[in-house]
Amino acid sequence: MIATQLNQLIRNRRSVFPKQFIAGKPVDDSTIEQILINATWAPNHGQTEPWEFTVFSGEGLKKFATFQSELYKQTSGDNFLQGTYEKLQNTPLQSSHIIALCMKRTTTKRIPEIEDIEAVACSVQNIYLSVSAYGLGGYWTTGGITYKPEAKAFFNLGEEDRLLGFFYIGHVAVPSPSAKRKPLEEKVKWVRH
Repeated sequence: MIATQLNQLIRNRRSVFPKQFIAGKPVDDSTIEQILINATWAPNHGQTEPWEFTVFSGEGLKKFATFQSELYKQTSGDNFLQGTYEKLQNTPLQSSHIIALCMKRTTTKRIPEIEDIEAVACSVQNIYLSVSAYGLGGYWTTGGITYKPEAKAFFNLGEEDRLLGFFYIGHVAVPSPSAKRKPLEEKVKWVRH
């Protein structure tokens, strides 16, 4: 029975975007804490646990929105778009919580950087599945300021650390449509002999 439930959870998980959230309806912090505990049980080489999360909620959402929109304005130069600036200001306010997904580089062990990044990605999958299990909506974005070196200081990240995006969480007003996957035989090769 548990395997069937897990199959359904994984196969029915969908990204739910902030515009699909119920505006102004907060998720309990205790639920977010459980989701983050699940995130920390992701596999990671050498038990280094390279993830670090910064959670924005309440007035903190405004602080995040102001930071990212102003950093975009300062760093975009001739590529500045007013619409993008406004989106970076307004989209966070549609969420209950936003989790900054950070990778703190393992320096005490000789673990390749990609393995720390992969561990954080596994933790994000745990977040996705947990959000779905709680009946909430969530979305991992790597847009906006994610890869801007100037963003690192705001999240207390060192030179070798990385900001890997943001996970937006809220109560679902408009569910995402079902998705399709290509047939398994197009993606899997069996070697039996």
